[in-house]
Amino acid sequence: MKTFNIVISPTGATKIETFGFTGGECREATQFLETALGKRQSERLTTEFYSAQSSANTETQTER
Repeated sequence: MKTFNIVISPTGATKIETFGFTGGECREATQFLETALGKRQSERLTTEFYSAQSSANTETQTER
């Protein structure tokens, strides 16, 4: 099942966590939230993000 959580800290900082997505699906699914919440400060990609990419793409990204 594909879901996402929105965490809002007492200071107003927000965090979007996604579950069940592969590749860039998570970015597409949460784009409207990122637009509403403002500029992204940081991003931590999970293994699920890379699971849909071919090994050639992964190797290219790690070499950067």
